[in-house]
Amino acid sequence: MKLNEVNIVNRRARFDYEISETFTAGIVLTGTEIKSIRLGKAGLSDTFCLVSNGEVWVKNMYVAEYFYGSYNNHSARRDRKLLLKKKEIARLAKAGKDAGFTVVPLKVFINGKGLAKMVVGIGRGKKEYDKRQTIKERDDKRQIARMFQKK
Repeated sequence: MKLNEVNIVNRRARFDYEISETFTAGIVLTGTEIKSIRLGKAGLSDTFCLVSNGEVWVKNMYVAEYFYGSYNNHSARRDRKLLLKKKEIARLAKAGKDAGFTVVPLKVFINGKGLAKMVVGIGRGKKEYDKRQTIKERDDKRQIARMFQKK
């Protein structure tokens, strides 16, 4: 796996939330966490972001313990701080206070410099009929792709 091929996506977020705005944030990692992320051993299921005291924290993000790590290996589900500009943090804090909006982690990737980054979005929860519409659109796209693939 190449350095830039790490792309850990929270698929459920796009299904459950209608994303209106996205931000790219750095992640504060300790010790062996970056090595696990570079190996693709991380997950964003059941992950959420919280703004407190002017800082953005990602909660419940899974980063597997590094196989070759020693006694000072990291814990798998610790809280990690996100690095954003003050204006972006203010915008996320405002969205987090509004009814129906939440801050959702969408993707973790490694940038060109080898740093771990996270894409977070401001999302509004979808209703059940919106989810059915999303499923229908996805199935229609598959049908069209199959028709063109047969020819």
